[in-house]
Amino acid sequence: MGQSINSIVAKAQQGEAAALEQLVLHIQDRVHRLALRMVGDASLAQDATQEILIRVVTKLSTFKGDSKFETWVYRVATNYLLTAKKVMARDPGLTFEFFAQDLLDGLADDSAAAPEDHVMLNELRVRCTMAMLLCLDANHRAAYVLGEILEMDHREAATALDIPSATYRQRLSRARSKVLAFTAKSCGLANSDAPCSCPRRLPAALASGRIGDSPSVMLQDAPSYRDVRQVAAKTEAALVAQKLQQATGALAATDNLAAKVLQIVNPPDPN
Repeated sequence: MGQSINSIVAKAQQGEAAALEQLVLHIQDRVHRLALRMVGDASLAQDATQEILIRVVTKLSTFKGDSKFETWVYRVATNYLLTAKKVMARDPGLTFEFFAQDLLDGLADDSAAAPEDHVMLNELRVRCTMAMLLCLDANHRAAYVLGEILEMDHREAATALDIPSATYRQRLSRARSKVLAFTAKSCGLANSDAPCSCPRRLPAALASGRIGDSPSVMLQDAPSYRDVRQVAAKTEAALVAQKLQQATGALAATDNLAAKVLQIVNPPDPN
């Protein structure tokens, strides 16, 4: 992006169509990644991303530059993700206890486990990683995604969530502790003694339809299962949960949403 983001924002606020499109293209993948980590469902994340982008465009005049533009975008996005009825209605209400038990259901023995270089192991690994966060309530999930996965500065993350910094730090600390404890106990990548491992879990996940029978385009740039296993083996225990949560690839939107959003906001003149 040759121009500064502030310059593009200013031009978009003045009604320059090319700048507005450039702005939406600049943020759509960031918004999609946040939405997907918050809702864990590709279709819902795509819909949420479009709704958030529409809000960003229609509220753009209210951005006064008091924070980074991206921080303001995350504020619009998290407000939607934490309050929209269609999002809240689809939250599965998982708990770490239920998820841990579910992972044990139908585990294959070592002789029936999937080959460790199987491409679908990575599909399972990433989807399990994302599902794990659904065990956090939405407020703690948002704090964890912003701080631990997107690695936002604590003050910026607190601003994005419109909460005091102290409240944000408390939520992040609690969420981090829960994810770390679950990962250390239940994830074979983090703990070789854990009962569940991707090779043992994959046959049941395929048979039950928990994952599709072919890799998702959205996850194609995620680090490989083999690479992630090597990273996990070399990472100290206190950081391994974060490393696994970050190893998902860009999670970019599969469609160019800019054209759709701008057509909705500024429909063509029928005449």
